[in-house]
Amino acid sequence: MHVLIINGSPRIKEYSNTDKILEKFIKGMCENGTTYEQFEVSDLKQWDKIREAYYNNSKILIALPLYVECIPGLLLEFLETLKPKNDGTGMAFILQSGFAEGIQLRCGEAYLKILAQKLGCEYLGTLVKGDNFSIRFFEGEQRDKVTDPYTEMGREYSINGDFSSEACRRFTGPEVLPAHIRFIVGLLQKTLAKKMFKKIAEDWGCTKEIDYRPYQ
Repeated sequence: MHVLIINGSPRIKEYSNTDKILEKFIKGMCENGTTYEQFEVSDLKQWDKIREAYYNNSKILIALPLYVECIPGLLLEFLETLKPKNDGTGMAFILQSGFAEGIQLRCGEAYLKILAQKLGCEYLGTLVKGDNFSIRFFEGEQRDKVTDPYTEMGREYSINGDFSSEACRRFTGPEVLPAHIRFIVGLLQKTLAKKMFKKIAEDWGCTKEIDYRPYQ
């Protein structure tokens, strides 16, 4: 199996959490002999090559971050330049975000299913996973702890050619965090996180409180 992989993150590779995830995913995917070619939507110079590869490949995987329940505008801009294929091409997605709960990504997942159909492709599923915000801030073992599980998902994809397996479904983690965890997270947001954001705002030269609402 040969796969066209498109990194749909607007961030350059150095700062892209999606790229770090793809490194581990591809490692597992290639263990069974699967080959691939990868492109970055963030590099506008690659767009012509991505389009050519899109039309010439029958297996396409698009990996992207979810930004507050919306896919990146740069990726949308690129996708608008494509014409539907209608030739049996299969399209799958890796959808990742900083939100820890699976439910936060379901709207984006539903959109991607429609997107594949609009592009004339067979929808081969979406690998959904949150709690990835910290990846680019970590290094070594800390980063590997977050990204290593994607290696096994790469193996799953290379075997099945899609994300329909039970292992892929479980990979998402909790759909909704337990009540006591939600309480603790809410408390941290109102105390430590608020203090941290206030310090960042002051460092940036902000003179108003972070909850200042001039248009209320």
